[in-house]
This record gives sequence, structure tokens and C-alpha cells, in this order.
Amino acid sequence: MSSSSSPTTSADARLVQLTRWLDTLGLVQVDSRRPASSDASFRRYFRFDVLPAMQDKVGATLIAMDAPPERENVPAFIHVAGLLQAAGANVPAIVARDVANGFLLLSDLGSTTYLDRLDVDNASVMYASAVETLIKFQLSSEAGVLPEFDRAFVLREMNLFPEWFIGKHLGVTMTPEQQKQLDAVFEAITANVLSQQQVFMHRDFHSRNLMWMEQNNPGVLDFQDAVYGPVTYDLASLLRDAYIQWDEEVVLDWVIRYWQSAKQVGLPVNPDIDAFYRDFEFMALQRHLKILGIFCRLHYRDGKSIYMGDLPTVLDYVRKTANRYGALKPLVRLLDAFEEKTPQFGYTF
Repeated sequence: MSSSSSPTTSADARLVQLTRWLDTLGLVQVDSRRPASSDASFRRYFRFDVLPAMQDKVGATLIAMDAPPERENVPAFIHVAGLLQAAGANVPAIVARDVANGFLLLSDLGSTTYLDRLDVDNASVMYASAVETLIKFQLSSEAGVLPEFDRAFVLREMNLFPEWFIGKHLGVTMTPEQQKQLDAVFEAITANVLSQQQVFMHRDFHSRNLMWMEQNNPGVLDFQDAVYGPVTYDLASLLRDAYIQWDEEVVLDWVIRYWQSAKQVGLPVNPDIDAFYRDFEFMALQRHLKILGIFCRLHYRDGKSIYMGDLPTVLDYVRKTANRYGALKPLVRLLDAFEEKTPQFGYTF
């Protein structure tokens, strides 16, 4: 496949296909199409104006999702949307579907993300709403309904870090001794993560996937990769967010509030707050190592460089967390050693 023309051509062919399908529904003005959001995956979203006669039923605008079936799992999106909705979360309603071709028409949760609105004054209230939704979803958990976030899964995610961040981005080939040290850190993280109690897990519960709503805040998006996994994962996504960083004492306060609420409603959180915070930190670190790998992969493999500007925030989290625990400290020493060998990158995005 020649990279110069084929992707665009196939994307345009999908656009033609999508437009034809929407035409048959008689719900939207197909010529009103505009991009609705960018995505780090192969999915695309478009916003359409609804035909005047249908606005009372479905609202003024709708979102069409284009998810190529060979690349994206539309049945999983529909399945998890149902679970979230049943739990009382505010997710897009599915207005029409063509699952075989990877098209959905969804209700519109607007274009204002949490990231767009969060500031020091409103953060506590906005995060309280998000945590309320998270707890509802976790309370509805059942084993065997979603794929399991097991040992292989945890390690597969973390291995993106040596492959794409250390190898590709820093250009470092680790010595056998360094590999051994990294393996030991990964083992410490994996042991903690797998010992945590399990619940439904959104997997990307952060400020870019939560929409600010006038009512029933937040709207929840990008949930199709949900799994059954550690109870601290989504909280770590939310409060140790790659796109926005808060003072550590503020985050600690929010973690304690979640922990108190979760205990009260009977969620399986560690009964000791210090142990729970440790679980939260180890989980956040697992996620951040994965993110460092993913951001670099998006840049080097997929030509999506926008995320590289967020690397310093994620690295800062990684260093601070690893510095606090004996079993994780070798990671900081490894990063120091790698950085001495590599030129400092200055990003101007």
C-alpha cells in the first residue's frame, strides 16, 4: 500500500459510504458535515445538523462515528455504552447503527471537554461529579462481562515504554543489566496491580474524554476499550491526567474523598488509606509508562505529533512516583542514565 495516496482515498471512500447511509436515514442535513473531534485511534467523528422536522426528537445536531470495522471494535462500543447507561452514566445515545460497515449515529454531548473548562476554582466540583459517575459504573461491575486486565495485558502495555520511548525516542539500547533492572520494576508494578480488587474499568477516564454538560455532568466518551481490572485505574487516569496536572496535596485530598465514598457504598477498595494511596500510585505509574510509549508511537509511527508536548508532564509523574518507593527507584536511575547518553530534545509544538 503506498502511503502517499491510499489512506486518504480509502478514508474518502468511507466518507462517501457514510454519507449514503446517512442519506437513507432522513435525520440529518448531509451537507452540514464538519469534524467533531480528533482521536488517537482510527475512528473519526463528524457533526451534522439535524433536519428541522426531526429536531424535537433527537436535538439540533448529531454525531456520526466512522470506525473502520477491520481496525475498530464497534460491537464493543455498543456493549460498553449499554453498561455505562445502565449504571446511570451520561453517554451518547445510539440513534442509528450500521455495525457491519462501522458507522454509528450518536446523540451530541457538545464540544466542551473537561480539559477546556477545568481551573483551580471549579476543579473540586467538576472532579466530584466525575467521581460520582465513576463510582456508579464501578458499583455495576460483574465478572465475566468485559475482557480481563490480566498479567499479559499489564505487561503488554508497559512494554510499549522500552520499545517506543527508550528504544525509538531516546535511541538507547539497554544493556542486559539495565533490562534486568527494568524487568524488576515492571514485576513490582505488576504484582501490586494484580493484587488489587477488580471492577469495571473505562480505561481512558480523563479530561479529554469527559464532556462538560449543563445537566447530568459529565458526559462520558471513548469507552469502547473498557475492561475488568484494578479498582484504582480510572481514578489514576482522572487525577494523574497526562493533559493537566494538579498539586500533589490537592490530588491526595481528592483520592481520600473518593476512598471514603467508595468505602461507604461497599466498593472493594483497600481498607487502609496509606495502602490505597500506594495502590493508586503504582497503578498511575503503570499507566504513565504505557502512555510514554503510546505518545512516542503516535509520533514516530502514525505521524500524530500533537501528544509529544505532553511527554514532560508524564515523565514528571513517573519520576516523582518512582522516587517514593524503594522497589521503583531503579527506574529513576535508569532514566538518569539514558538521559546522560541522549541529546536533550526541545519541543516547540
